[in-house]
Amino acid sequence: MAIIPSKVESRLVAGLKKFQPVLLDAQKRDVNESDTVIIITDMLSEIFGYDKYSELTSEKNIRGSFCDLATKVENVIQTLIEAKAINQELKDGYVRQAVDYASNEGVDWVVLTSGVIWRVYKVTFTKPIDHELILEINFLALNQHAPSDLEQLFLLTKESWAKSALSDYYDQKQALSKFSISAVILGDTILTVIRRELRRLSPDVKIDIEQIRSVLEQEVLKREVVEGEKAEEAQKRITRAYNRALKSKASKEPGEESKPALGEDQDSNSTPPPVAGTAPTSPTSNG
Repeated sequence: MAIIPSKVESRLVAGLKKFQPVLLDAQKRDVNESDTVIIITDMLSEIFGYDKYSELTSEKNIRGSFCDLATKVENVIQTLIEAKAINQELKDGYVRQAVDYASNEGVDWVVLTSGVIWRVYKVTFTKPIDHELILEINFLALNQHAPSDLEQLFLLTKESWAKSALSDYYDQKQALSKFSISAVILGDTILTVIRRELRRLSPDVKIDIEQIRSVLEQEVLKREVVEGEKAEEAQKRITRAYNRALKSKASKEPGEESKPALGEDQDSNSTPPPVAGTAPTSPTSNG
């Protein structure tokens, strides 16, 4: 997580102190959507640091309908914001139009908020265009003395864009997702290491990589993390990263074949494509 500048941290703390009571009062009065938008606009300005007159745009036209707000940095739209009444239940479908517009305009981020709940979505430029919830903040549950709470708020600030904080947070979430970890575990690189360790435990037992992969897929890992679109996306992402690493190493060491580091006693019979579900690449061991 990016380091929060002290000036911004002071602003976040002051914003929590001011707007938590404001939101509680608005909840009690059950204010409508228009009044909620006024509060959200003030929060975007006083907490998140956007200039109310030059960096906040209201009523952004989206194919004949309107998105309530948009934030701009250096006159470039960074986030589209769909606002709902403070006590209204937030539904994922409310951001669909904003996501469609964002995809056409090359905007990566959409926010759905009631002032109390802030949901941040990453627009994914797939076919069809989709969106993924990456962050949800309950403003009334935040503690001004908790660094992790302030770090979450910082992701929505104007200053965070210069540090690419939201993008970095998204990348971290992807890297630590159950799908990514599953794909790494099921790749030949890690399976070779597992095989090596198992052979140490039972040196006389015949074990091959495909046997280990089968046990992991059927008995150890949940089916949801090894099958389906998200699992496939994770596998493709890891393959791309692996290929980039190979190219980078090859360019630095011309004439040398690049191989992943599996430890000092790497099995010389294994081949290291890191993606699960591919055709077997390692010959069956005879022990």
